[in-house]
Amino acid sequence: MCRTGQQPDPHEPDNEKASDAVFAALLEDSAEELYESAPCGYLSTLMDGTIAKINTTLLNWLGMERDAVVGRIRFTDLLTVGGKLYHETHFAPLLRMQGEINGIALEIKQADGGRIPVLISSVVKRGSTGEPLLIRTTVFDARDRRAYEDELLRARKAAEEARRQAEADRARLQDALAVLQQSLLPATLTAVPGMEAAVHYRAASPDRLGGDFYDLFPIDGGRFAFFLGDVCGKGPEAAAVTSLTRYTLRAAALHDPEPVSALTTLNRVLHERYTSGDPRYCTVIYGILEPDPATGQVTVRIASGGHPPALLLRADGKADYLPTPGGLLVGVLPNATFVTAATVLARGDTLLLYTDGLTEARTGEDRADLFGDEALLGFAAGHAGESPQAVVQAVTGLLDGFGDGLDDDTALLALGVPASASVPWTEASA
Repeated sequence: MCRTGQQPDPHEPDNEKASDAVFAALLEDSAEELYESAPCGYLSTLMDGTIAKINTTLLNWLGMERDAVVGRIRFTDLLTVGGKLYHETHFAPLLRMQGEINGIALEIKQADGGRIPVLISSVVKRGSTGEPLLIRTTVFDARDRRAYEDELLRARKAAEEARRQAEADRARLQDALAVLQQSLLPATLTAVPGMEAAVHYRAASPDRLGGDFYDLFPIDGGRFAFFLGDVCGKGPEAAAVTSLTRYTLRAAALHDPEPVSALTTLNRVLHERYTSGDPRYCTVIYGILEPDPATGQVTVRIASGGHPPALLLRADGKADYLPTPGGLLVGVLPNATFVTAATVLARGDTLLLYTDGLTEARTGEDRADLFGDEALLGFAAGHAGESPQAVVQAVTGLLDGFGDGLDDDTALLALGVPASASVPWTEASA
């Protein structure tokens, strides 16, 4: 007897006898009962496929009576048309060669016309001399597995459809963004008498609206205005600032085209428009071209609002920056100070304007270094004396070489005087 509060020891003789009795009761099931009520289907067939024995489980799945099956039909009669073809071409030949085959997915037909997906394994039983006697087959119900596979297939198809839809939506968005981006840039550049001009715009991503901008347009019969800049930020907000900046500079040029005056007007407009809540600003170079038909030279006067300095590429092979010190970001302060710089372009000279996407491109194997001003100056010196179109093409090739190191949009505007008098000095229409 156990003491109060103690659990009986399962290894005591009385407990062992009780356990043996339980196991003995479980083992009273006959082999025939285990065969008939197994959780899977069993059948045995002669070598020609005639069913010689089948268990109750499989008969219940089929909805058929034993007398209608045993000795009356073959195993293949339980299969669908596709299953019969597979059995004749693959299943049966492999079984003959290997003596067994496992886990073959087929479908069996029910008496009421339904179908059950199953996994079938078969083995050939041989006599003492090795001759084949019969085929024993195990049939596993695969309906749950089929339902799971169907669900996975539906999920995969839904994911694929979602991916295709996302790609289509992205393509439509990119088309819309490309159209909108083009609307923020001039369709063509005004022809300046005695000069050549070339532009290039490189978007870092087709999925974002950029904030870089440029323009070239006549002021009066003898002067032309140009500008190139970069709005802070990306997306629709930056596009709105870009549009406002372009039209403000064009309107300011008609009122007072002097570079300092035009930038002062733009600064006032941006600061008043975005002074509260969401400050917006830009960097920009604005300038005036005054071609002189008598000398073949072009006087250039520019002012910069926080923008990288323009590059001067001379016909004699020299290159240098045209400094514009003291220029503040446009739109940050209510009263910003801008300073004018001037130069003269002779035959073979080119003025190159660019946005900081060029100098801030990441280089090196680990993309940890910036291209920088010095590298750009050295590169430009190798193309001094070339035409504006050739210079822009060279820088475009440089941008291509940056690959995924180009994180920001880049705009280029090159203005130059041809080395030969090939461009006529005709007046452009205002």
